Amino acid sequence: MNDLERLMIYKQFLELIYYTENIVLKYPKIEKLSLVTSIKNQTYLGMRKVIMAYKEYNKEKRVLILRDLDVDLKMIKVFVRLSYKKKYINRNNYYAWSKKITNITNMLGGWIKSCVRQ
Repeated sequence: MNDLERLMIYKQFLELIYYTENIVLKYPKIEKLSLVTSIKNQTYLGMRKVIMAYKEYNKEKRVLILRDLDVDLKMIKVFVRLSYKKKYINRNNYYAWSKKITNITNMLGGWIKSCVRQ
């Protein structure tokens, strides 16, 4: 196991990806090329930014990447809320998915604070 795989936010993001992949299977065919694609792309982009931030040595650049990641997480929340409103997911799925995103957001806030303090 390398250092990146030990990073808690990386593990949580991986769990988010697994959950997302499973949950979008419930969506109607009509949404497969639009909402599902947007959700998946935003989620994978978020993971990419976790890896980019981990690899970045310049603190200022790392903070910029992390703040951009925060925007990605907010967009995923919008997609999840939309999915719930359109009744593609049930209340339990909505709460579980939102909790995963909130946990990552909280970890992200701590990571940003630790970068700003140094």
